[in-house]
Amino acid sequence: MISVDEYIDTFPVDIQKILRQIRAIVKETAPFAVESISYGMPAYKLYGKPLVYFAGFKNHIGFYATPTGHSAFREELSQYKQGKGSVQFQLDKPIPYKLIGQIVEFRVVENTEKAKIKK
Repeated sequence: MISVDEYIDTFPVDIQKILRQIRAIVKETAPFAVESISYGMPAYKLYGKPLVYFAGFKNHIGFYATPTGHSAFREELSQYKQGKGSVQFQLDKPIPYKLIGQIVEFRVVENTEKAKIKK
């Protein structure tokens, strides 16, 4: 299995910069999240549950925060192409790093609350 660094290194330099920035946001916002590669892309789990995933593509960055992360930010994400639990940030437009951080923060709270309930 490849590492997240190896995954990012497979992309052109301009896309690598974006992927590294997203990774830094996730790690800063969710410092206790466990990083791995899952479904062929960088994946983060918190309390054993999926937090967020992201992936690079030729024309966009895919960001996956489960359906709840996307539904909570429906309005903010409405300008982007979406699927259930996924959003595409086109590379020819500014990447909404602040919004990504807000979504990750929302998911951290969500996973933390679920973990507390389980205890």
